[in-house]
Amino acid sequence: MSISLPRLLPMVLQITNSPRLCNESSPSLSANTARQHLLTVNVEDYFQVGVFQKFIQADNWYRFESRLRQNVEHVLQLLEQHNTQATFFVLGWTAENQPELVRTIADAGHEVASRGFLHRPLIDLPHNEIREDLQKARAVLQDVTGQAIDGFRLSDGWIGKSSLWLLDEIAAAGYRYDSSVMPKQRDFADEPEWRSIREVETSYGPILEVPLTTMQTAGGWLPIAGGNYQRQMPDFLMKRLVGRTVAQQVDPFVMYFQVWELDEKQPELSVADRMTRLRHYRKLGKYRRILPKYLERYQFTSIRNHAQLVGSPLESLSRPAPLAAKMPLPPVLGDVAESPSVESPVQSNCERQVRKTEATIVIPCFNEEKTVRYLANTLRSVTTALSENYSPRIIFVDDCSTDSTFETLTRQFGDDPDIRIVRHDVNRGVSAAILTGLQHAETEVVGSMDCDCSYDPHELCKMLPLLANDVSMVTASPYHKDGLVRNVPAWRLVLSRGLSVMYQKLLKQELATWTACFRVYRRDHVLDLPLKEDGFLGTAELAAQLILKERKVVEHPTTLEVRLFGLSKMKTVRAILSHLRLITRIAVSRFTKGKAEI
Repeated sequence: MSISLPRLLPMVLQITNSPRLCNESSPSLSANTARQHLLTVNVEDYFQVGVFQKFIQADNWYRFESRLRQNVEHVLQLLEQHNTQATFFVLGWTAENQPELVRTIADAGHEVASRGFLHRPLIDLPHNEIREDLQKARAVLQDVTGQAIDGFRLSDGWIGKSSLWLLDEIAAAGYRYDSSVMPKQRDFADEPEWRSIREVETSYGPILEVPLTTMQTAGGWLPIAGGNYQRQMPDFLMKRLVGRTVAQQVDPFVMYFQVWELDEKQPELSVADRMTRLRHYRKLGKYRRILPKYLERYQFTSIRNHAQLVGSPLESLSRPAPLAAKMPLPPVLGDVAESPSVESPVQSNCERQVRKTEATIVIPCFNEEKTVRYLANTLRSVTTALSENYSPRIIFVDDCSTDSTFETLTRQFGDDPDIRIVRHDVNRGVSAAILTGLQHAETEVVGSMDCDCSYDPHELCKMLPLLANDVSMVTASPYHKDGLVRNVPAWRLVLSRGLSVMYQKLLKQELATWTACFRVYRRDHVLDLPLKEDGFLGTAELAAQLILKERKVVEHPTTLEVRLFGLSKMKTVRAILSHLRLITRIAVSRFTKGKAEI
């Protein structure tokens, strides 16, 4: 964004109170039909959005329920109803993993342009990675559509004055125009020509810049091109601002939106903070109402088609491409073929064994209906990876959910002979659910994992081989010196690590993590333990009992991520008090009774 929403308020008030605007009648329909404007569509899924990149790696995109097809098809239907063509900026990753969808866009007569290969802040990457991304995206899109890919737009952020060097890289990759500039007055105050379509000289020849439309006001350049601004600002005001700008400027109005902005039913990610929720989720679906109004009021077309019009500022695009743009793409450093794919998470970590070992994965669930689809896509990949050396089975234990978790699990997995679904009649807690799964398992080797996949379940491929004959449990350990925690609040880390130190000192065991649910067990070594705790506390109690029984526990350093769907079921204050109670019981057991149980 070029201007934050809070900063827009004084500018909007000033414009709204302007007598000229208040008395100005909107341009008539007949006056607008004489001009053609530019409609651009950013093709991205809800989980690929830039504000979520901190929490979601591209390697994990395959896990999410994609809503891209239905959103794109809705946009295509809407454009067909209004006899309108547009430029669709598409990720190379999308073309590689959903080629039929991209061909559908091209076959409908729309222009396909590039947003790079992955949705990421391209400007922050080394130059060789930028070149690789730009070239691969263009090559994949051209291969899928069978058309020349002339245009580019950044998938994350906008080009500013300090990053104009990126235009050299874009031109070097063979693109003929760029649409990544949202002019900021503090950047381009001395060069207002950047608000207009213009040809820019680069080290690799000229490239046409097609900036997003902004409106000049006394307080700055107001973005009115679309996106979040159109969703958040009142309709009557944006309609007037656009009408005024169209009437005053010579260039065509350049509008844009993201396809997910039409989808008010998209899954809501719990990692979003208050401002992100406001920006991303507020007024979702509004474009379903306002987009038809814009299509009725103005004539829009694609950038490619506009270049064919007499007097178009894009006219240079209608001429044959320069020789350099037709030449094969120059080689880049690195192996391009290793980019993440929807069907290719790491699947070869399991050590080869002569005979496959039977293993059961227990997954406790409580009110996880929003997570099931994400979990299903993940498990499909995990079981494929495990199947190289193991015969995996899965037991879901629904801990008497109050939502539709049980029904969703049954619908998603009920027909799979290797999956069993067990249900508690009353809510008993996560540890009780794990024990229920252990009791129902028919294999000696049993793993447990979180339903929200806050630990990468593919790590089971590394954890299972660690369960040697003399080992009772292998536990994931984000607090291990080689482990990692991402995006978890600092205060929770301090509390968790503090409790871990207490357990270490009391039990004289250098175990860094005591409370993880992500573990691998020898079934018989756990079922004979005198366990009393059912909730989150039970995981620490289980580890403590194994130590008191002098059974071997092995740690596997891994990464703990923040949950993406729904809310954590743990009550922090209650959990801390419970841990202190358990620590007291351990102390009494060790130093008073001297018994090897709590």
